[in-house]
Amino acid sequence: MILRVLCLLSLSPMLFAQEGDAIELFNGKDLSGWIVEGPTEFDNKGTKEPIWVVENGMITCRVNNRKSFGFLRYDKKQFTDFVFSLEYRLSEKELPKQSPCNSGIGIRTGVYNPKVADSRPSIAGYEIQLLDDAMKNPDKHSTGSLYRYVAPSVKAVKPAPEWNKIEIQCKGTRILITLNGEKIIDVDQSTLDAIKNKPLQGYVCLQNHGGRVDFKNLRVRELK
Repeated sequence: MILRVLCLLSLSPMLFAQEGDAIELFNGKDLSGWIVEGPTEFDNKGTKEPIWVVENGMITCRVNNRKSFGFLRYDKKQFTDFVFSLEYRLSEKELPKQSPCNSGIGIRTGVYNPKVADSRPSIAGYEIQLLDDAMKNPDKHSTGSLYRYVAPSVKAVKPAPEWNKIEIQCKGTRILITLNGEKIIDVDQSTLDAIKNKPLQGYVCLQNHGGRVDFKNLRVRELK
């Protein structure tokens, strides 16, 4: 028993150091460190209101008209090798014919300019698709995909409005994505012509694609 306690004590500084390496991207109170790219307001029954807000300790994209498009980018730092983790919750469809809630996570991307299509994260860097599509088989446009390029190996997403937890690890040219504890992407971009020249450093961001989405527990741990 004594030996076990000593082992735990000897390991604890390392564990605490690893925890301390995490960068909290969201303070739970306001959007400090974040920049809205694209539309900033939406029409809520005749009243102009902000699209991106902080509610109940979460970052919330409030628009729900399926037409808006833009991003909320963490502007304080660009990341190279890292683990980015967060939890998200998509809204359910309000009308039978309404398209599913759509969002995404940008990584290793630049500054988005609405007038320049190639500045979208899915082109300039990567977009990890977030979609209410638990009923469908995975493809290059489904939840967890490197949108346009790489499909998830398994379907691990939970349907709206359940919470999903995603972890994105980038180290050199290798990208590993885990969704709800299941590995869904493990790819070396240098092996695929379509993405081999993608940048190995950039910003992270959240997508507004016209659907109400909540985000929480946004953290980045840089890999040395």
